Amino acid sequence: MNTLKYQSQAVAKPYFIFAMILFVGQILFGLIMGLQYVVGDFLGGIIPFNVARMVHTNLLIVWLLFGFMGAAYYLVPEEAETELYSPKLAIILFWVFAAAGVLTILGYLLVPYSTLADITFNELWPTMGREFLEQPTITKFGIVIVCLGFLFNLGMTILKGRKTAINMVMMTGLIGLAVFFLFAFYNPTNLALDKYFWWFVVHLWVEGVWELIMGAILAYVLIKVTGVDREVIEKWLYVIIAMALISGILGTGHHFYWLMTPEYWQWVGSIFSALEPLPFFAMVLYAFNMVNRRRREHPNKAATLWALGTAVMAFLGAGVWGFLHTLSFVNYYTHGSQITAAHGHMAFYGAYAMIVMTIISYAMPKLRGIGEANCNKAQVVEMWGFWLMTVAMVFITLFLTGAGILQVWLQRLPESGEALSFMATQDKLAIFYWLREISGVIFLLGLISYITSFFITEKKAQA
Repeated sequence: MNTLKYQSQAVAKPYFIFAMILFVGQILFGLIMGLQYVVGDFLGGIIPFNVARMVHTNLLIVWLLFGFMGAAYYLVPEEAETELYSPKLAIILFWVFAAAGVLTILGYLLVPYSTLADITFNELWPTMGREFLEQPTITKFGIVIVCLGFLFNLGMTILKGRKTAINMVMMTGLIGLAVFFLFAFYNPTNLALDKYFWWFVVHLWVEGVWELIMGAILAYVLIKVTGVDREVIEKWLYVIIAMALISGILGTGHHFYWLMTPEYWQWVGSIFSALEPLPFFAMVLYAFNMVNRRRREHPNKAATLWALGTAVMAFLGAGVWGFLHTLSFVNYYTHGSQITAAHGHMAFYGAYAMIVMTIISYAMPKLRGIGEANCNKAQVVEMWGFWLMTVAMVFITLFLTGAGILQVWLQRLPESGEALSFMATQDKLAIFYWLREISGVIFLLGLISYITSFFITEKKAQA
């Protein structure tokens, strides 16, 4: 039984599967890092901490990009009411991107980073060595080529089909993703200037154009699972996206506080960053409002749960935890502390990991040809995965927040005498790191439950 509306939507399946494989890898390296915080020589000779961290963060970015690409290939043809322009191009780009990603990660693990820079001719166009953008320059060029092919494929599909708000917002976000990645090729020797433009990639991705992609996917899934009029959902989408863009773009200023930038950035950054939780709060109201007004009981209860969970966790992680340390006079003490890590973990999980798992939860039964939803038993296992991952992430965030508050108190706000050194402070935080590690193991069990659910089938009774 094939339930795909357009056959070319099937190209999303390998993207989703590979995204989940990389996600498992990301969590495994996160657990290795977490243990190295408290057992400093754990795998130190094989996977040093700096390598584990590089792999952990790079896998995060790459698996989310695979998830976004799969989501676009699935929803754009259905929204445009036409087949994908070139399914063959989509598959070719999948293998190019997958090969580049795997080779890059293997390079991190098997070759000293300085040697990797030498053998990839980094001296011809130096771009390596920056957090999240550690990829060799040749890999970065590969990413640009994949993005251009991807945008061409989607653009041609939309041009020949129906133009909907969801497709327009999705394409705007994806074009923005590609454009802002180009700043990865600009690597000035001045460190302050380097960091200034580095945020043009990192912030304007995760607090700018990625939010458009997230909003488009969420709107698409809500239309499908609730049956609410498209016009109503699209109006909400436009309002949320406008708020996200205005606050997100000017909110970049909260990264410019301590980079020798003009003092007005402390005002601009503080004010507009304080507004950033608003679009996420609107997203919570929007998601629950749409589900409450639903005109149909969709059989895929798990996808509905993921959609609602995404809105709540994105608000908590990106909104509330972002606001906790975004005002300049607070950030003066907290920047670079474990409070930043707490915000980063919950924000990435709530806003982006969860929206990718939402679209996979909705689309995978159709991609597998089994109907609109997995069987009830599979959905129960999937929902166990949801709760294990989500609750574990809440505790990871709380433990890191506790560690961050104590870190600031001991290292930057001593009651008397000299502040403790960085490493002396880290020793005092060990209990939080152990608790974070335990929560990480539970998170991995939740992810395994989520993936396992897609392999569960109920046997039909014999007549």
